[in-house]
Amino acid sequence: FVDDYDFGAYKAVGFKSFTEVDKETVKGVKMSAPELSFKQWLSYAGNVGKVSPIPKDMKFGEVPEGVLRLGGTFVVSGQDVV
Repeated sequence: FVDDYDFGAYKAVGFKSFTEVDKETVKGVKMSAPELSFKQWLSYAGNVGKVSPIPKDMKFGEVPEGVLRLGGTFVVSGQDVV
């Protein structure tokens, strides 16, 4: 299952973008980078571009919506989202 650049599936279940969340709520979120070795960081950086949903018309320096989108994992069984 792959959502498109409109993120309709994510929106349908209530997932929002960081830009759509109350600023006071965001202040309470603690994010940290994972503990990776230098080699693991290089591998990660090399893979990000391959798997990130980056629109073809995106300009350098813009942040893709898929990066800002808060989400989860959809489990699909046949025609059903479980």
